[in-house]
Formats: sequence, structure tokens, C-alpha cells
Amino acid sequence: MKDFKLYAITGEQFHPGKDMLDVMEQAILGGVDIIQLRDKSGDIEAIRKKAVALRQLTAKYGVTYIVNDYIDIALEVDADGVHLGQGDVPLAEARRRMGKKIIGISTHAIEEAIQAERDGADYIGVGPIYPTKTKEDVVDPVTVSYVKEVASTIKIPFVAIGGIKLHNVDEVIKAGATRICAVSEIVGSDDIQRTCREFLSKLEKARAIHGIDH
Repeated sequence: MKDFKLYAITGEQFHPGKDMLDVMEQAILGGVDIIQLRDKSGDIEAIRKKAVALRQLTAKYGVTYIVNDYIDIALEVDADGVHLGQGDVPLAEARRRMGKKIIGISTHAIEEAIQAERDGADYIGVGPIYPTKTKEDVVDPVTVSYVKEVASTIKIPFVAIGGIKLHNVDEVIKAGATRICAVSEIVGSDDIQRTCREFLSKLEKARAIHGIDH
């Protein structure tokens, strides 16, 4: 998969009254390089319509597009991949269905990260780093100590996620993260493009220090 730095999730509960496509386009214009459609409660037909619209938007800008959970919809709209949680379809089954498309796996402990890497995940989510209201299923924060574990153990790309804001992202980066996902801080921002650029500035400075140029 293409390298990435900044990952955004639709998080419609954080931008009530704003059109999802407008919000995500602003994120893309701000420099986000992966977009994920995440809708745990919507009607399946409504999700399918969103999936089609987001595919068109991301294709327009050449941005990687991931669908959360719904493998059938991801395949139907020709998304670039799917993101799965620990309780979702086993990775081996997802790989059989998705072929060479991207498969991301959420992890909350180093054992899960190692297993996901061993099973052939293309990237993993590492979190939640801080308390977050994004997910309905409550998972205790893993803190930046987990980021340090993953950074020193795992070879595939990982993205830190969960409660990450502009005011605390430096701590996450210092722990070893070179890719981050922010939800409410991006999609709930009054100036989405500026917020994305500020995240990217911090990430790019860290990558330069560590000699990561891709």
C-alpha cells in the first residue's frame, strides 16, 4: 500500500449539520491521505450510498479509501480496502475475499499486533491512545506505552488512533508514531484544512528527524 501520514474517519456524529462529503473533501484538501467510511448504526442502503459517493470523491483526488467492517460494500464500490476490528471477520477470511486489497486491523495489545502482522495485515490501528467518544464499544486507553511497544516490534505500517488532538499529538509522535488518525479533531474542526496541515507539519518534522522520507 502507498505510504501515508494522516488518516481521517467520517465520524458524522462530530459534524452535525454538515455534509459528510464536504467535510471529507476539506480533509483531503488539507492533506489527509487515507479516508475511512465508518458507520456502525446506519441503514445498509444509506451506508451503500455513502460508500459510492466517497469512492467518487477519493478517486477524484487519488486518496486511499477504506471501508470499515463491510467487506461486501468495500468490494461492491471498489474501495481500496477494508478495516476490521478484533471481533470482526477473521483476517484469513477477509484476505480470501479481498484478494490483494488493503486490510487494516485494530489492535489494543502487542499480542494482537504481532498476530495481525503474522496473519498478513497491511497495516494496524494502535489505540485508543487516549479516552475517546468515537467508538461505542468501550476499550480502555492503551496509552503511548503501547505505541512504543509497537514501534520497536512491528514492521508493517501502524497508525496511532484514539483521542488524538493537536495538543497531545507531540507525545504520540515522540513515542514512535509516524502516522496518526484523528477523528473529532479533524471533522469537528471549524477550519478542517488548517487542522490537517498542523498535524502534517508535526508529523513531517518528526519524520525528517528520524530520516523517514517516504
